[in-house]
Amino acid sequence: MTYQGVNQTVRSLFCIKLITARVKHYLWRDLGQKIMATKLKEETEDREVLESVVIRFAGDSGDGMQLTGTQFTQSTALMGNDLATFPDFPAEIRAPVGTTYGVSAFQINFASHDIKTPGDAPDVLVAMNPAALKVHLRDLANGGTIILNTGAFTDRNIAKAGYESNPLEDGSLDSFRALKIDISKLTLASVEGLGLSQRDALRCKNLWTLGLMCWMYGRDRKPTVDWLNSRFANRPEIAEANIAALNAGHAYGETAEIGADVTTYIIPKAETEPGIYRAVTGVETTTWGLLTGAQKAGVKLFLGSYPITPASPLLHSLSNLRQYGAVTFQAEDEISAICSAIGASFAGYLGLTSSSGPGIALKTEALGLAIVAELPLVVVNFQRAGPSTGMPTKTEQSDLFQAVWGRNADTPMPVISASTPSDCFECSIEAVRLATKYMTPVMYLNEGYLANAAEPWRIPDTDQIPDFPVSFHTETEDFQPYMRDEQTLARPWVAPGTPGLEHRIGGIEKDYDTGNISYDPDNHHKMTKVRAEKIANIANDIPMQEVANGDTSGKMAVIGWGSTFGAIEQAVKRCREDGLDVSHIHIRHIWPMPANMAELLSGFDQLLVPELNNGQLVKLLRAEYLVPAEPLTQISGQPFKVSDLEREIRSRLKD
Repeated sequence: MTYQGVNQTVRSLFCIKLITARVKHYLWRDLGQKIMATKLKEETEDREVLESVVIRFAGDSGDGMQLTGTQFTQSTALMGNDLATFPDFPAEIRAPVGTTYGVSAFQINFASHDIKTPGDAPDVLVAMNPAALKVHLRDLANGGTIILNTGAFTDRNIAKAGYESNPLEDGSLDSFRALKIDISKLTLASVEGLGLSQRDALRCKNLWTLGLMCWMYGRDRKPTVDWLNSRFANRPEIAEANIAALNAGHAYGETAEIGADVTTYIIPKAETEPGIYRAVTGVETTTWGLLTGAQKAGVKLFLGSYPITPASPLLHSLSNLRQYGAVTFQAEDEISAICSAIGASFAGYLGLTSSSGPGIALKTEALGLAIVAELPLVVVNFQRAGPSTGMPTKTEQSDLFQAVWGRNADTPMPVISASTPSDCFECSIEAVRLATKYMTPVMYLNEGYLANAAEPWRIPDTDQIPDFPVSFHTETEDFQPYMRDEQTLARPWVAPGTPGLEHRIGGIEKDYDTGNISYDPDNHHKMTKVRAEKIANIANDIPMQEVANGDTSGKMAVIGWGSTFGAIEQAVKRCREDGLDVSHIHIRHIWPMPANMAELLSGFDQLLVPELNNGQLVKLLRAEYLVPAEPLTQISGQPFKVSDLEREIRSRLKD
């Protein structure tokens, strides 16, 4: 493919496939703002203006809370607000209905200014049943609003949720603004006569609730109506019923006399750079980044994967992009998945495999094979709470040691981590670049939180992304499979079938000069050192570590990696606004680290390292740089709260 062809294909991926063919998913912010301008002007006059609000939708896993949150997010993005979301799934596949084990939640923080996190505490809790109230009431802000579906508060459901008395009647909600509505009954009335069974009719109650929330916060219903018509094109009666419920919820807010209980609000649009935006999740941007990276390298992409939470959506997403050169294979197990990817790399494709912690453990032996064979391979690890099965739908950062050190013998490999859903795009491209340039596996650490969370993303101009084309070796003179590039120390990549370049590679140690099998002790020492040097030299090919917020020296640096970025950034920003001497350093390249890291860290009196694990990066920093870094750990399966980090920073600086 020509240079122009590669870029045209990549541009087509974003501008045609994802805008035209999937226009129902796109959030055209500029266009949306123009369409809504007149309507907003009229509605804003009677609404209280807020800078930001945090809403949490919670209910049984069958209540459609994720769909409700997603559609509210789309409408919010069209309004021009900045936003961040946090879907929180139950771990049980089929938890008993009405129990706390089956509660599913979706939180969205939207604002008229730049935000980095889905919010610490919800201002509004939508509780569709007693179990949802039981699980999430403790997080609600003081004086917050609760919207309750009283139709689900039966004696049986109250008991299943673990209540000894009815929370609607025992005074436990007196410190909140509780809006008690029989949503179930009103939903049934809204779809009466449309031919649905009572069970199917009740499944529309999430749309009724969404309609009410759209009224309260001035959101447009049209994106949801369009989505329903498209989603249920073959079942128009289902689309009609859901639209009826959506409109009924909105009408209830407009006509019911609840003004004394509920105030309507408007959140002005946020200032953003001009361009085309859409709301993205980390899975989506990872998908597009990997495919873009492969095209920038000029190779086809092959994904060998085995389904595992929360990595499975990457397989689903890439399998829908076959027309852009993505080849996907669902293997029968984790070992087969990575071995198929290694085989694809040997064949001249970019091998890619994905999993989570338990699956990465199973891939470990094959990772060693890829390292000693020196083949390009990208391993995407969507981290989740462990060990073993652990809490598969909850987030954690506990695979850093596994990524950096978790193989037999001395087998270093590059490790990078993404910090936001948008950053997943750039990290994916960087993983492809390092893998193909240095002929090595690369571990790309993602997280369950980033995979599912959403934020607005300005679609990039792919022409501005530098190409890094692969050059397959074709010269037959003096060829040896482990001859090395003088700068990168990478061995040549030979496409199978190239005349005169027949060779073999494998897991047994090879002779440095000939590539033949070798058991010579001195040769093994040399090969081990060379492989390590190749990876260590990558530090000279990555950007110098910068300070995300603050000065390059001072009293304290808060050092993070991965999804802790938003919470740390907000906490440091608040502290700096009050004059505290604190900076934020966020590390993308975990191994090897940037060449200036030692000098940068030495400029601070205190180093605080917040992590969603029991202290892994902090140990790595201590071991490599002999610095007095202090851990701040959280292993709850939930992201850090800004307020918790801010309190820790202030306390330590005060001491």
